[in-house]
Order: sequence, then C-alpha cells, then structure tokens
Amino acid sequence: MSTNDEPGPQRKHRVLDAGALRALGHPLRVKIYEALSQRGPQTASTLAAALDESSGATSYHLRTLARHGLIQEDTEQPSGRERWWRRTPGGVTVSDEAVKGSPAGEAAMQLAVAELLRHRYDEAMQFFTTRIDREPTEWRDASIATTSGVPMTAAQAKDLTEKLQAVIDAAADTYREQVGDGVRHVTVRADVFPLAEHNTSKERTP
Repeated sequence: MSTNDEPGPQRKHRVLDAGALRALGHPLRVKIYEALSQRGPQTASTLAAALDESSGATSYHLRTLARHGLIQEDTEQPSGRERWWRRTPGGVTVSDEAVKGSPAGEAAMQLAVAELLRHRYDEAMQFFTTRIDREPTEWRDASIATTSGVPMTAAQAKDLTEKLQAVIDAAADTYREQVGDGVRHVTVRADVFPLAEHNTSKERTP
C-alpha cells in the first residue's frame, strides 16, 4: 500500500517503520494526515474546523505525526500566531518488510492499514451515497467507482499497476499547483490485488 505526495519522476519512497505505523493507527491522525495530503498546508485551527474537532486535539495529533516524520512545519506559509503544517514530501509505503519478526510492529502495521482503508472507504461511501446527487452534472460525470475482474499473472498485474501509477503521477505533476475558478481538490485511487484462491474444479462422481 503506498501514497505519493511529491511531483516529478524522481519521487522518494519511504517505507514506514513501526513508530510511524503506530502514529497512523489512530482515526483522527489518519484524517489529519489525509487532509494534509489532499488539501495542502493547514493549521490546527483549520483542521479542527474541517474535521469537527477541538484545536487542542488536532494540535496534539499534529505533533505526534511530526515526531515520526510524517508531516513537517511549513515555513513557507505566512508566520503568525499558529504554525502551518504540511505532509512531508515524498511517497510512503506500508510493507511488512519493515516490521517482519516483530509482533508489535506487525500489529501496528495491521492497525495503520485498517485505519487508512477505513478512512478511504468512508470518504467514498459518503460521496457516492450522500453527496453525489447534490453535485453539479459536470462533477457527477467526472466521478467514477468501477471494478473489473481480470485473469492475470503477477508480472502482468505489476505492469498494470506501474502504468496506472504513471498516469496518476502525471496528473499530479500537471495540476498540483493549479488554482482558479472550478478547481477543486480531487482524490484519485487505484486498487489492484489478487482475489482469494478457491477451488473451481467440479467434483467428479462415478
């Protein structure tokens, strides 16, 4: 499982360690992390308003995410009474390679993945079951939720994921700094994974 937040072809990818995974094993921290990924720099107050939380709670969880290098202070924003935060540039990958052999690390990875997927599922459910009918026609037409079952080898699936990632990266590079009328933050997702094995052979009877 991976996410990207850096333009250009030379993206750096960080495999998250057990500490970072534990930091992402909390629902509010995942919401904060995803908000910074999707909407750009925020303060504790703007996040509190967007997530319907107290600024004390968002401030605490921002510090936790920063302690594990998942976010950083954005010094390019105007200085004032509040600190601005941004997601640390670069892609992140959740992999069991970083925690293999550590029961605590493996548990942290499972919890982090569960929270990240739950958040993304909740966002999709909220849009497609509640908000889509209130969106303008052009945004309804531009939105999609699709799935296909395709028989493939592992090599073919890897080739497909690399092509999908390249398309997503190209769009991110092209539009990352875009502002103006009609521009909204859009989440782009792609899932490719093998289905569970099952026996498709028919029982033979004498």
